[in-house]
Amino acid sequence: MRRWLALCVGVGLVAAGCGGKPEHPPSPVASTSGSAVPAPASSVPTSAPLNVAAYQAELTRIDQVLAGPARTLTRVRTAEGLGEGMRTLARSLNTVAVRLAALTVTPQLTGVHTLLQERIGVAASRLTSTADATEDDARCGGAAYTSQKVQRQLRADLGTAFDQLERLKLKFGATLPDPGPAPKSERPPSGEVLIRRGPEGTGRLRITNGTAADVAISLVGDGSPPGSPQVMLYLQATKTTTVNRIGGAYRLYFKSGADWDPKRHQFRSTCTFKKFDQTFTRNQGWQINLQPRPNGNAPTTEVEAY
Repeated sequence: MRRWLALCVGVGLVAAGCGGKPEHPPSPVASTSGSAVPAPASSVPTSAPLNVAAYQAELTRIDQVLAGPARTLTRVRTAEGLGEGMRTLARSLNTVAVRLAALTVTPQLTGVHTLLQERIGVAASRLTSTADATEDDARCGGAAYTSQKVQRQLRADLGTAFDQLERLKLKFGATLPDPGPAPKSERPPSGEVLIRRGPEGTGRLRITNGTAADVAISLVGDGSPPGSPQVMLYLQATKTTTVNRIGGAYRLYFKSGADWDPKRHQFRSTCTFKKFDQTFTRNQGWQINLQPRPNGNAPTTEVEAY
């Protein structure tokens, strides 16, 4: 349990507790998982090196193998579903990488063939290594939005191979989803009140964000859920603001992260959710600093995403 500094500065009261990404991944290996997609049975290595036409046929078969797992990413509805979809697609990519490694191609295709295997390995490794963290992001930013980030990263990991194949008039990746460009990042002004509702009073709260991350702070009426705040405001990293006209006793929740979603009032990635353990009394002036301090007198607790 971490402690934070809170001082009561109103009506003469004594201060009270107020609360990796590998650059060169290892050679892919066939998964032993029962959910791995098998290599296409209709295509077997031949002794003669593949020319452009034969190689295109192999790429078309690979696209078919990847179609189902890739399509799953566009249909996920939960964080857990997204994580599992990423792992399944990674296994499929490893499967086709093994298939590619067994092929012999003409000298004209050697460079792009090697590059494609390398980039497929990078994409598979990233999907596997980031699945858990991506599940966490999906819990705060939404599974659909986070899945689109995964899809963009997948295409970026394969992008150099796409370019080289296109120069040779070869087509690959037709079954991979393309969500389009990422939406523009939005960052509200520091101190902007996002929500204000309910009765007003004479309470006042001065907040200093002593952390390196932006936060959204919610003043929630005692007994109400954190998703229904009396006041919600946005406070940028290292900034200070004051909230006036607070009515009644309240609890203080705050969430931090990156990539703010103005419609959902949520951070989309690297999210944390906390609350101060104490109730802040009505019609008083309080001052808090969100940076943990050794002598802090305001314990906080991790809470579920809201």
